[in-house]
Amino acid sequence: MDKSSTRWILLSIALLFSLSLIIIQPNAYAEGIDVKSFSLEETTIISVENNSNEEINTIRIWLGSDFNFKSFKTEKSWVGEKTPQGVVIFTSSESIKPGELVKFGVKTDKVSTGINWKALDNKDTQIDLGKVLSKELPGITTVPEDTVVPEDTVEQNSGPSISSDSVFRIVPEKPNVGASIRVTGDKFGGSQELDFYIDTKKIGSFVTDENGHFMTTMKIPETQNDGRVDFKIKDKEGEEKKVSLRIEKIENRIPDSETTKLTIQGIPNMVHRGDFLEIFGTGDPNSAITSTVTNEEGEIYVTRTAEVDSKGNWKLAEPIIIPLDTPFGKYSATITDGRQNILKQWTVESDKIIIIIPSNLKFELGEIMKFNGTALPNKPVEVIIEDPFGKEIFSDIIQIDESGFVNFVYQTTQNSIKGTYTIIITQEKEKEFIFTGLGQLPSIPVKLEFDSLHYKAGDIANIALSGKASEVISLLIIDPSDKPKGDSILITLQPDGRGSYQLDLEGYTSGVYTAVVSKAGDESQEVFTVGLQTGSGEIEAKITKPNYLPGDSILLLGDTSENVLLTVSLMDPDGNIIKEKESFSDKNGKITESSLRIPTDAKHGMWKINVKSGANFDIVEFEVLATLEEGMIVSVEEGVDVGGVGKTISIKVNGAQQTVEIEIIAEDGKVIETLSFPASDQGAIDLPWLIPKDTEPGLYTISVVDAFNSAKTTYLLE
Repeated sequence: MDKSSTRWILLSIALLFSLSLIIIQPNAYAEGIDVKSFSLEETTIISVENNSNEEINTIRIWLGSDFNFKSFKTEKSWVGEKTPQGVVIFTSSESIKPGELVKFGVKTDKVSTGINWKALDNKDTQIDLGKVLSKELPGITTVPEDTVVPEDTVEQNSGPSISSDSVFRIVPEKPNVGASIRVTGDKFGGSQELDFYIDTKKIGSFVTDENGHFMTTMKIPETQNDGRVDFKIKDKEGEEKKVSLRIEKIENRIPDSETTKLTIQGIPNMVHRGDFLEIFGTGDPNSAITSTVTNEEGEIYVTRTAEVDSKGNWKLAEPIIIPLDTPFGKYSATITDGRQNILKQWTVESDKIIIIIPSNLKFELGEIMKFNGTALPNKPVEVIIEDPFGKEIFSDIIQIDESGFVNFVYQTTQNSIKGTYTIIITQEKEKEFIFTGLGQLPSIPVKLEFDSLHYKAGDIANIALSGKASEVISLLIIDPSDKPKGDSILITLQPDGRGSYQLDLEGYTSGVYTAVVSKAGDESQEVFTVGLQTGSGEIEAKITKPNYLPGDSILLLGDTSENVLLTVSLMDPDGNIIKEKESFSDKNGKITESSLRIPTDAKHGMWKINVKSGANFDIVEFEVLATLEEGMIVSVEEGVDVGGVGKTISIKVNGAQQTVEIEIIAEDGKVIETLSFPASDQGAIDLPWLIPKDTEPGLYTISVVDAFNSAKTTYLLE
């Protein structure tokens, strides 16, 4: 991974994604495959070097029972997927050939002492497995101002401390007065003590590593004036490198006065049934606000209270979802903090096409998320669910009857990620975002959406933005070489939390770009393309399995010419196009498309994926297996060996309804273990079973029963 790639990665999750800047030390070895890792708190970098004679196509990693993966990052051409059992599976269109190396970054819910791994070939045959223990990632020590660094802690280096090639950057690029900033640099002298300045004021000192790289944290003084300043790196000889940036005033600074103005935000003038509102404002510090909502007749509808903190800020403890049965009309809220009173008015209207809400604001791990509402009758809706990191974890196309009623569910697991889940509902040209929380209350994330995937150079790209009411968000464009294209763009959202921006593509070269929108620690990104060609080369497409079940996701991989615009169509056995979308090949000609999913009501038979660009195309055929039509089906697959714990098998059930009772029965009829597990909305269960250590070899029967059906299969334990 080159430095430009790293620069883009730092825009996401700084340390987790800095794969190429980390020196990996040996800490685990397996015959044929060398696995190493470094950790810093919950972040771990894993490198896999193939020293065997086999090609590696899949890497599986998992943790102990007390740990969970929160997120992961892969190198380009690799795709990761987290299973309900907490196993992360990395796959790629390009295998790891003998002598090659690949790196992955993962983040866990708490500090993990080790990660189990398994390497497989293109036939899912195990090549090797083991457990890697992490060493601590060495950090860069920041030395406070006026602290003398002992001479014996700094290695002498014959080269210059600062050269013409030395570079450094400040993150974020528009810091605030009093804020902490991250300073990173490369191509300085190795093991050198350097000083950090803002204009003429020394802020602190640090020492570079042996390769001349550093990553440290500094704090901008509270007394610093806003405006453009020079950030400087100086050595002991007076040589320096500088970056000129603007320091902003602290946002939302509360005036230093006895009474802060009473305000309320988060309620637009026009409100619709199903709207998700986060209501906040300012008031007299250390007081409390009371909000009394009345209808047109003056009848009290609801009363809410909130505490005002020492800085004069308040926020309702829970977001509000406007109920589906809220009467249309005008509403008023009288807000008081004991000293001041304000009146806020709004109207509940009926012009919203898609109105869907979750049954709860917060669901618990393992609980079924339920959603219901209305949309246009007799027209299908597409449902996409994204986890708190923006990864698509579910999609389906739901047929709506003449009633217009919409009802769907999603089964979470104990290993699901806690946070705010985004549900994207699309029907024709209408699109709505729905938010719910898993394990915690939801918060409105920042989101962006382009009006197209592909543009011509010189076009105007229309970007729709969403977030919290009236907040200021930052938009940054990353070019095809993974470098920022210009400075960040600040955009103020409207009182309803929506906004738009017209991006002028004049001067944009051909390639794949990424737009990143962020606010504080929240971030979202979308890919768009400029000037791609069609029909410029042969297309070779493939999928990872010969058959699928309804509800399964599909990973489409392939090769063609670089920077080619593609159309991908999913077709059922009757030739109907179920889903069609634009896609593209990257600068290396690689195709990776993971947004296709078999509908839950899919017809049994041979399906097709048509990958087309101009006159060139390739068709991939696969079988969709029947489930509910054939009743319940149970199968058993080899599981993983958990070091120090034992061996597992994976019990898979399809066509199940409600909760399923599972019995493992020995040859003599003795029930070894009884399990109970709820089926997903797709009627599927994928349950790992840890085989007790004292279990004798032999033929075992796995019997499954739900409220309507039963099924059996056998498993030979050797």
